[in-house]
Amino acid sequence: MASSMAFKPFTGLRQSTPSTTHETTSFKSIKISPKIKASITSPKNLLTNGLALKQLTGRNLRVAVIGGGPAGGCAAETLAKGGIETFLIERKMDNCKPCGGAIPLCMVGEFDLPLDIIDRKVTKMKMISPSNVAVDIGRTLKPHEYIGMVRREVLDAYLRERATESGATVINGLFLKMDMPKSSDAPYQLHYTAYDGKTGGAGEKRTLEVDAVIGADGANSRVAKSISAGDYEYAIAFQERIRIPDSKMTYYEDLAEMYVGDDVSPDFYGWVFPKCDHVAVGTGTVTHKSDIKKFQSATRTRAMDKIEGGKIIRVEAHPIPEHPRPKRVQGRVALVGDAAGYVTKCSGEGIYFAAKSGRMCAEAIVEGSENGKRLVDEGDLRKYLQKWDKKYWPTYKVLDVLQKVFYRSNPAREAFVEMCADEYVQKMTFDSYLYKTVVPGNPLDDLKLAVRTVGSLVRAYGLRREMEKIDA
Repeated sequence: MASSMAFKPFTGLRQSTPSTTHETTSFKSIKISPKIKASITSPKNLLTNGLALKQLTGRNLRVAVIGGGPAGGCAAETLAKGGIETFLIERKMDNCKPCGGAIPLCMVGEFDLPLDIIDRKVTKMKMISPSNVAVDIGRTLKPHEYIGMVRREVLDAYLRERATESGATVINGLFLKMDMPKSSDAPYQLHYTAYDGKTGGAGEKRTLEVDAVIGADGANSRVAKSISAGDYEYAIAFQERIRIPDSKMTYYEDLAEMYVGDDVSPDFYGWVFPKCDHVAVGTGTVTHKSDIKKFQSATRTRAMDKIEGGKIIRVEAHPIPEHPRPKRVQGRVALVGDAAGYVTKCSGEGIYFAAKSGRMCAEAIVEGSENGKRLVDEGDLRKYLQKWDKKYWPTYKVLDVLQKVFYRSNPAREAFVEMCADEYVQKMTFDSYLYKTVVPGNPLDDLKLAVRTVGSLVRAYGLRREMEKIDA
């Protein structure tokens, strides 16, 4: 991957002069016959094909993608390949989001990721209970199967560069706000501060007019605020990158650790994930955000014998959504990735779902616009939501239930770790994670698992009562 990215000039934009502080794209008027207009504005056809006959002349559809993470990069690439005039606006080109960085095997092939951006291939995991009982996970993995570990600054830059190579214009800028269109075919006017190396540290205020907008700008999405998409509950993720001695790094060569317990998080888990030359140690919580540093300290303590002598080289924190926003599409604006709330409960996974949602949303726009030849409407964007919800809603619901059952108390977590030792559970879990499907189980094995789960919970709660008697 090239160390620097050569950005293409702003195609279709009026270049600024020294006395001009705005760049604005002009829209040509679109003439529609009275007969067609009457058909379009009828209540029956308004949403479903309101713009179906509004062909673009002299230019292709223009779409802005706000945010340059996995969701934005994949959306921009798909749009550009599909004949859309695409602009991607990202403020931090060296973004290092505090993210465990785990990606499923299916993402490597599906998104054609080069192996040199994957730091580690994890084939073994340790799930460690509140009482420090460790269960080894990974026995069911086939020889070619693994969990990829990446650094977000590497993955995100690669996906943005690929979008650029596909024809997207990548803008180093901070999105500020957007003005809503005054009619069904009027443009969205975006306001942003450009940082192109020529305007100095303060940047330069500019505007851009587009036909549609994809909000891929994370949990604190300004695009979501612009369309009043509503709030959601969120977790705070806190992570430290720790460079440890080579002798200790060998232990994490192909292994990751997950810690559960009230000490590391009352409603999530702590992790130690290996990277190229360091480990990422972190935790998260929804319910006790003000105590996040205390939980992080406990995570380091639990892993102390394996990371002793390490040096913290970076500290990161970021909000992580806990469920989808109430509104994800409005007009010709759609939300994807963290901006839409696509992070799974229980595992906290979001990279694959960000990339996938960005691609699916862009595909809907490409299809609806007939490869950029006509305007799109809300109905076109809602097709992306329908496909997304049908494909992934079961996964979100299953993991939501698991989190509510097993992350609610230490006895439940002890039962969860005990259950993870079961080979059938490991196979079901890894198959679902690696290939992003809710794997149907064998009815008899499912029944046996249910009985064992109840037994684990009973034993765990019984043990807690006995410990409470001793402590009294």
